[in-house]
Amino acid sequence: MMRVAQRLNTIEEYYFSRKLREVREMIAKGKPVINMGIGSPDLAPHSEVISAMQKAALEPMAHQYQSYQGLPELRVAMAQFYKEHFAVSLEADTEILPLMGSKEGIMHISMAFLNKGDKVLVPNPGYPTYTSVTRLVEAEPIFYDLKSENNWFPDLNSLEKEDLTNVKMMWLSYPHMPTGAKATKEDFERLLAFARRHKILLINDNPYSFVLNDEQLSLLQMAGKNDDVLELNSLSKTFNMAGWRIGMIVGKANLIDAVLKVKSNMDSGMFYPLQRGAIVALRSSNHWFQELNEVYDKRRKAIYKLAEKLGCTYDTNAIGLFVWAKLPLGITSAEKFIDNLLVEKYVFLTPGTIFGSNGEGYIRFSLCVSEEKIMEALSRFN
Repeated sequence: MMRVAQRLNTIEEYYFSRKLREVREMIAKGKPVINMGIGSPDLAPHSEVISAMQKAALEPMAHQYQSYQGLPELRVAMAQFYKEHFAVSLEADTEILPLMGSKEGIMHISMAFLNKGDKVLVPNPGYPTYTSVTRLVEAEPIFYDLKSENNWFPDLNSLEKEDLTNVKMMWLSYPHMPTGAKATKEDFERLLAFARRHKILLINDNPYSFVLNDEQLSLLQMAGKNDDVLELNSLSKTFNMAGWRIGMIVGKANLIDAVLKVKSNMDSGMFYPLQRGAIVALRSSNHWFQELNEVYDKRRKAIYKLAEKLGCTYDTNAIGLFVWAKLPLGITSAEKFIDNLLVEKYVFLTPGTIFGSNGEGYIRFSLCVSEEKIMEALSRFN
């Protein structure tokens, strides 16, 4: 029997891969499961985006291999997007690299900069992929605490007292997933100063800036020319294009070039029609964001009602695609709580524990479900 690589012993199957299989089996058996667990937008991209993709599919060169760096027009559109919304000036040819979804960027960055035994600061709670990818490249995740009393921001004074020897990278995610906490300019400046002192590559994963948020911030706004900083961004949530798999990494030219060396050995370029659709999406007017957020605002208000019905509490200042809610007093196991809801009420939520030990006692509601479905879920508790 073929033995798998030892690196697979350091990770588990992604939670949603396993849990959604269970949900699909229940639905196949006729159970009326309402899936409020995963952040996969159920709304469509703008019709002009879809039209651009369809037209591009008929062009003579549409089905050929594409550049590893994407179309020049796509990089220019990404640069314009960052200039308009984040007030960050980027050189389209050297400081931007389109990705097949920002998730692949996590792997590419890790492969480009981490050696076996290097250490990586990973948020707890945080996106599980930071941890799994770190382990896959045989580096060591060092978890830093994020807690509600500190607005889900790292205690840098406490971190300074830790042994940071061999720490090479630090993952950030602001606006934060899963809690929805925002970082301020002052917060980013403190993080940058910390990274400079310890010669740490700082990466902000930034796909939620436009969802129920009036102020877009980029880590690059505060970064100096000599700072080792990268930022990931995505069209998945901002433009309802999750399945299109289009993202970007931006930052200093030498850092982008290192990531490109990895990427160019991993794929053969993004499908041309997707790039053409992405260009149109990136040029969307503010009216697009306003309309999208009107829908999400109504859904969030309905989610608040459901959370209250469950006896949960939440922070109305949080932003993004989710509602992060604290379990009722006396209930400590998030996984047991959501499993009971799934079996008894056919409502699927996400336990906070999949994001780290500091997620215990919390659950996450997704806004990627219609207002009607949320109200249906609410009616099951009357």
